[in-house]
Amino acid sequence: MTFQRRLQLYLFGLVLGGVLSYLIFGQRLFNAGWMPEDRIRLRLESTLVKGRPEALGRLRSWNADLGTLRGRMKSADVVLKRTERRGDSLFYHIDLDVNGHPATLEVLAFKNYDTDSTATLWELRER
Repeated sequence: MTFQRRLQLYLFGLVLGGVLSYLIFGQRLFNAGWMPEDRIRLRLESTLVKGRPEALGRLRSWNADLGTLRGRMKSADVVLKRTERRGDSLFYHIDLDVNGHPATLEVLAFKNYDTDSTATLWELRER
């Protein structure tokens, strides 16, 4: 078998594999929704429903509420290096813009979804 024939078969297999992968996986082939930061953003977008009074007070002073934070979670930056693990709790540090205020959120969530699936806004401070 000549080199040119091998190259043709290789390229044919590569194209066929790419087409089959796209047909099987679709858009999941190109998005990175399975990355840890994206999974955390998705979790917080759907479960951030309560907060400590101090954090909620500061949030109100910025003319925002938890719905505003959930809506902006897609553009937030999850700082995994600053995530703290304390017992069965995770404290995520999220950087995002809240109505023109660059802010860092500290959000409490349980490791075990069965215990409590909601996330709590623990602290809110300006960056």
